[in-house]
Amino acid sequence: MVMEIKKILVGVDDSSDALLAFDHAIKEAKEHNAELIIASVLENGEMNIYQVMDVDYIHGERKELEKHMEEYVKKAKNAGVKDVRTVIGEGQAGEVIVKEIIPKVQPDVLIVGSLAKKGINKYFGSQAAYMAKYSPISVMVIR
Repeated sequence: MVMEIKKILVGVDDSSDALLAFDHAIKEAKEHNAELIIASVLENGEMNIYQVMDVDYIHGERKELEKHMEEYVKKAKNAGVKDVRTVIGEGQAGEVIVKEIIPKVQPDVLIVGSLAKKGINKYFGSQAAYMAKYSPISVMVIR
């Protein structure tokens, strides 16, 4: 039985693997005429205590991320994907995508890169491994 794909969720963080995942998600969305939902997570674990407490800092980071996400939308639309939207979460990427974003947007498949962008997770364990293990939907990990 072939899985029908109507909604594709792709996680992006600007790592080289995430960019490959994004390109693959575009291809899949065009092939299946599916909606493409682009997700990114503002990882507040990377901020120091003063930054976390500074509302202006967090809003500035979020605004910058929202602006950057629009570049992904433009690229997907220019490649021929008709239905594209974004979603932004805050926290640990794997947990936020699995516990908050997936239940909210109800995609058929999640596409992610295999490596983290920065921090200790780049070397020890990965958000992709977490998502592959705990996601309630199929996960495609791109490398």
